[in-house]
Amino acid sequence: MAWDTERTKRLLLDAATEEFSAHGLAGARIDRIAASAGVNKERIYQYFGKKDELFETVLATRLRATMDDVPMTGEGPEAVGDYAGRLFDHHIADGVIPRLVAWEGLELGTAPAAGAERRRYHEEKAERFAGMLPGVDRDTAGELLLTIVTLVNGWPVLAQLDELLVPGAGGRAAGRAARVGRRRAAIVDMATAAARSALAGA
Repeated sequence: MAWDTERTKRLLLDAATEEFSAHGLAGARIDRIAASAGVNKERIYQYFGKKDELFETVLATRLRATMDDVPMTGEGPEAVGDYAGRLFDHHIADGVIPRLVAWEGLELGTAPAAGAERRRYHEEKAERFAGMLPGVDRDTAGELLLTIVTLVNGWPVLAQLDELLVPGAGGRAAGRAARVGRRRAAIVDMATAAARSALAGA
């Protein structure tokens, strides 16, 4: 029977995503990834190269999927706020991107796991975002997008600060759902206001 290369790659990427999300780049183990995928670890090196290259592939793949899952639509401040809210919803439902990006920042600092594909992705994302605010220059749009991304990515991985700064906000299940809603509303309001300011200064 022919070897299903694409299926094997998917299994390895799924297992690697879980491993890197839980343990970061330094803490991840190729042996665990291979065992979780049910694949010989030599396949990892064959398909993806070294561990840091696998991490880069995992992150680039998940980021690209997120851009498809959370499209940038419409124009104006309300559209920007809507995008921020939908991105927040995505990251609350699936916290992988915030964790991977946090690990990348902690472990690699200003030398991100960014190959050519990743850089193209970010440029495309920034250009799409700039298209939501006609008249705003690319750098200003990039600053605003960075603000939204850090707001949205930060909350899922900084739960301890939420409890310290808004004591008791997390609470039980019902309280937690309400807290998520309040945080979402705050992010939407901030993104909308920042977009209005950017347009006013254009």
